[in-house]
Amino acid sequence: MKTQNTAGMLKNMRDICLALPEAVEIIDGFGHKTFKISGKSFVISGENENGFNLSFKSDRETQELLLQKENFYKTPYIGQHGWVSIQNPTENDWDELTDLIQEAYLRAAPKRMIKVWNELHKK
Repeated sequence: MKTQNTAGMLKNMRDICLALPEAVEIIDGFGHKTFKISGKSFVISGENENGFNLSFKSDRETQELLLQKENFYKTPYIGQHGWVSIQNPTENDWDELTDLIQEAYLRAAPKRMIKVWNELHKK
């Protein structure tokens, strides 16, 4: 499992988040890169002494399942609201993270955007 450099992880995250309709990237007051839809955050990323971390909005059931895996942990301060984090995701993590980020987006998005999303992704 190869770990990526921070620039590669940021690029992956941006590619996923900014492909979502009306998603925007801002830098919050803590210097974190935050992705929002209609003013609501769905992904937050930052760097610390341990490397790159990515946090996303989840629900309690998904959060419980993810916390059983070794690379996910409850996001400090906002974990009680269902947020989950991963430190230094590897290349193998990005398929799952793409799905989790899309779910996070749909949790934060207004109903009209969920409708647009569903139209674009009809099976």
